[in-house]
Amino acid sequence: MDLELRHLKVVCTIAEAGSVTKAAAELGIAQPALTAQLSRIERTLGGPLFDRDHRGVRPTPLGEMVISRAGLLLPAMSGLLDDASRLSDASRGTPEHLTLGSSTSAILAPLIKRLSAQHDQLSISTTATWSADDLAGSLGDGRLDFAVVGVCDGSPAPGEPGLEWHTFSIDPVFVMVPEGHVLADRPEVTLADLSEADWAATPGDGCFQDCFTQACSREGFTPQSLYLADAASCIELVESGTAVALCQPTRVLPGLVTIPLKDVPLRWIHMIGWRPDSVAAGFADSVRASVEDAHRDLIARSEVYSSWLEHHTEFGIQV
Repeated sequence: MDLELRHLKVVCTIAEAGSVTKAAAELGIAQPALTAQLSRIERTLGGPLFDRDHRGVRPTPLGEMVISRAGLLLPAMSGLLDDASRLSDASRGTPEHLTLGSSTSAILAPLIKRLSAQHDQLSISTTATWSADDLAGSLGDGRLDFAVVGVCDGSPAPGEPGLEWHTFSIDPVFVMVPEGHVLADRPEVTLADLSEADWAATPGDGCFQDCFTQACSREGFTPQSLYLADAASCIELVESGTAVALCQPTRVLPGLVTIPLKDVPLRWIHMIGWRPDSVAAGFADSVRASVEDAHRDLIARSEVYSSWLEHHTEFGIQV
């Protein structure tokens, strides 16, 4: 493995946090995945970088040297990238305004916050719709600069050929129930545990409804009903006890509980897309990074999903 700047950032984050577990939470990745990455870094550098005990981690002499050098390299590289970005922005005419679309409304607030903090002269407008296909159409005809969408695992990227799509997270689908539900204290449930329930979900393009029906069939039942509604209506259906809802694992709402589904029968692919020949395409790397960080923010606020990811390292942010 070749040592990269991102590896130095990992080492510095672990040192600052004082534990691998805390560093994993800050980085938005599962603790076992971070431990495995640290082991690969240590093999590359020829020895352990930290001593570990019940109190956390402390740098070894080798670790102190690496952290010291990283303290010089990382700011220098950050300054280089900032200067290069300013020069390239000036030469290519970075847009003063970006239009963002999302089929996942929860990500808009943390995304706008991060983009605004990094580019204080940038104005941003947004649109939200449940339809990834509609957002892809708006990308294709230039009404949107970037679109953040979710598709059912197995569905192709939306829109016509020629758009560029990047998968930034693969998430399981959880189920949402009221706090007083008989299964609310379970660490996980099966679809069959809820075979007598009515179901609710936000609508989506592609194969999600068929995948849900097939997953129920594999567990020996046919769902009584599936109410397709906007997010607010789905929440009301759950709060009233009318239905249980299929939901994203980052959902955190007072009075409601999200529960993992055993064996992950349904999963959701999160993508960001843009048109590669657009003026805004020069901004794609910055927007991609902000989208990933915004999704990490959503993951970090959910104790249920963060804990689940520790044992399911193939899910979450794709790095």
